[in-house]
Amino acid sequence: MVDDNRRCFWCNLENTLYVSYHDNEWSLVTDTSDEYLFELLVLETFQAGLSWEIILNKRENFRSAFDNFDRNKIINYDEEKLEELYNDKTIIRNKQKINATITNAEVFNQIVEEYGSFYDYLQRFTGNKIIYETDKTTSTISDNLSKDLKKHGMKFVGSVTIYSYLQAIGLINSHEKECFLYHE
Repeated sequence: MVDDNRRCFWCNLENTLYVSYHDNEWSLVTDTSDEYLFELLVLETFQAGLSWEIILNKRENFRSAFDNFDRNKIINYDEEKLEELYNDKTIIRNKQKINATITNAEVFNQIVEEYGSFYDYLQRFTGNKIIYETDKTTSTISDNLSKDLKKHGMKFVGSVTIYSYLQAIGLINSHEKECFLYHE
């Protein structure tokens, strides 16, 4: 058992989902598959303006509502499916973010087609390395990646959201010095 006092300060120790996310996913490269990277991108875009804990608590609901984040299903959503999502009280019912998810799925597929995988595309911005830094919300990397994603046509991918995404998938490791997962 890990000493609870050795986690990042923001980790709500009373929420087992949050503790598990902190210990096993956040700021760690655990999965580089396109499916996982798309899931986290969707969740991060929905998180904009909200706390991550809210999104994490609804993660399974998002998986169910968005067909397990299957991009090929998402890009074919019709008006009936959109209405279902707009009215789904188990997720964040933001029409702009829901519509952006469809657009982002299409763009994500185009990027995968062009670069072989989304992870390979991301590596162009990180120089094939993990960035270790704390106490930031944006960086040159997130600025450049955000601009490129927007140029490709993605929505809700500002620099703060993208920085948070890079932390979530482990390309930026931001565990605090007191945390048992901290690295330099």
